[in-house]
Amino acid sequence: MTILEDYLKKINVDKWGYIEFETELKSLISRYNKNRKTNLILYVSSFNPVLPCALEQKDFYFLKDLLDSFEKGSDIDFYIETPGGNGVTAEEIVRYIRSEFNKISFVICGEAKSAGTILAMAGDEILMTKTGSLGPIDAQMPSNRGMISAYDYIDWMNQKRKEAEKEGKLNPADVVILSQITPGELNGVTHSLKYAEDLVKEWLFKYKFKDWNETETRKLPVSDTYKKRRASNIAKALSNHSKWRTHGKPLKAEDLEKIGLKITHIDDDCNLSDIVYRINVVCRLMFSMSNTYKLFCTEKGTLSLNAQPSAPQQNVPLTQQFPAVIDINHNCPKCNKSVVLYAKLIDNPQIDVDMLSNGKIAFPKNNIFKCDCGYESNLQGIRSDIERQFGKKVL
Repeated sequence: MTILEDYLKKINVDKWGYIEFETELKSLISRYNKNRKTNLILYVSSFNPVLPCALEQKDFYFLKDLLDSFEKGSDIDFYIETPGGNGVTAEEIVRYIRSEFNKISFVICGEAKSAGTILAMAGDEILMTKTGSLGPIDAQMPSNRGMISAYDYIDWMNQKRKEAEKEGKLNPADVVILSQITPGELNGVTHSLKYAEDLVKEWLFKYKFKDWNETETRKLPVSDTYKKRRASNIAKALSNHSKWRTHGKPLKAEDLEKIGLKITHIDDDCNLSDIVYRINVVCRLMFSMSNTYKLFCTEKGTLSLNAQPSAPQQNVPLTQQFPAVIDINHNCPKCNKSVVLYAKLIDNPQIDVDMLSNGKIAFPKNNIFKCDCGYESNLQGIRSDIERQFGKKVL
């Protein structure tokens, strides 16, 4: 039986839902910690293109909160899956974990692209499964046309410059686009791309190569000059998009080894690989059965970010400070089934009798509403909106 089949059986036969999988995830982290004698933290994004899945500054604060539960000076392993994001946030994460902990290893079982790859370069060790991949390094830049690749931006500009020099003119459509680009914006993307490359060079030399004292085959001594040259070559290779052809190119362990990175192959350890692959599957199932799009998790605690509607605004008469109960119309994002939930703001048992008799459902105590189709919606945002609006706790 495969890992996925095992967990699908738990869903269909044992009626596992989001909460059971969250418990399973913590159990897997506990097993991992015992296997590696370390502290594992997960940062996993769902890669949903319509949700803010990229690495951003608020993620750092959530990660710090969980990391603070670890003993200062201990070893940590950092499991990461991300489509990329803010390079400055990646730097802030690295500065923090490097000031607080000893040996740091990055674990890659899914995709850790762009800023995720930059993060991994700050590890003493990079552990990868056969399914894991990094990607070319690049900065994702905000513009008035949305998020753009700094490399693609500069590459396109250089192509247009060559066309103008060769033809003596530009396509009218390109002229319109170029007229919207400011010198400041162009300098910004140039500096952002160089910034990403400089971080990789610095971190490889400072962390990944710090204990590299002799070459693997010929056993020759390794100088700082040699380490810096190797770090520079790797950074240039990772930022060379013409080599990889696309910003989304998955760089597997063998690709990274060819450019000079040493990778620890998780699949060589049967017990460890089973744990890591299970973590990967459990996270994907949690995303598929709920509106969660980011997970931050350790053995002791879990934080999640969820896509959720806000509670409807209520028209409260001036003579009434707050209503006794609020109705919430909820449509399941998966099957679109509509139900009416009710949230009590006063402790009156008769409210439950009246609401239930009308086919309404009590607002879940744990904020997780499970539809008949199995999809679980996190309603924490709705609870918070109600309590903020009326200044009363939902009972």
